[in-house]
Amino acid sequence: MKTVKPGRGHFIVRLRGKLGLPAVFLCCLFFFLAGLFASNLVSQEEPGLRSKSRKLQSSFVETAKFEYNLLPQGQTGDDSITLIPFQVLSWKPRALYFPNFATAEQCESIISSAKPRLKPSTLALRKGETDETTKGVRTSSGVFLSASEDVTGVLDVIEEKIARATMIPKSHGEAFNILRYEIGQKYDSHYDAFNPSEYGPQKSQRVASFLLYLSDVEVGGDTMFPFE
Repeated sequence: MKTVKPGRGHFIVRLRGKLGLPAVFLCCLFFFLAGLFASNLVSQEEPGLRSKSRKLQSSFVETAKFEYNLLPQGQTGDDSITLIPFQVLSWKPRALYFPNFATAEQCESIISSAKPRLKPSTLALRKGETDETTKGVRTSSGVFLSASEDVTGVLDVIEEKIARATMIPKSHGEAFNILRYEIGQKYDSHYDAFNPSEYGPQKSQRVASFLLYLSDVEVGGDTMFPFE
């Protein structure tokens, strides 16, 4: 019989032969849990480890805010990295939420500019539809207002921010459709895109809609996606 000096591998083989696979598994599990408990105990006794991680995180945030200016500005791009926070509400349909996208002062300025021009909202009619047959589908009032018509410059700022958030150039956007819904008014379920087979040939097509809420109410004012 040849004698072999026992090493780690040989120890496991001999143990398995005597105790069986369940015993080996329990033994390995015991050492793993013991090591995990010891590592947690050391991290609790040495708070410097955790404080260092917080310090690194803090340095990263400061760098992201003040020192990220890595590339020269392009002809139509930003001169530094811009962060616009958002939350994914739904992937299908894709719906994103941008908190605090505009300030209260900007919203009030848009309301003041649009309010004197508001008129009953109209509908794009399908083939065979008339104003009489679609009465009551959309009961709000509104006005189309482009950034170039806004003497305050607020819509230009909002339009630029929308372009950065959606990564769609300003030149691809329509004029702002500023709407007002009184209590009980509504717009029935609809698509924002226009199917040429239903509405006839289209010069362009919408690929995204961006909704900016100008007021905050306790009840109502919701946009719902019935097929989400």
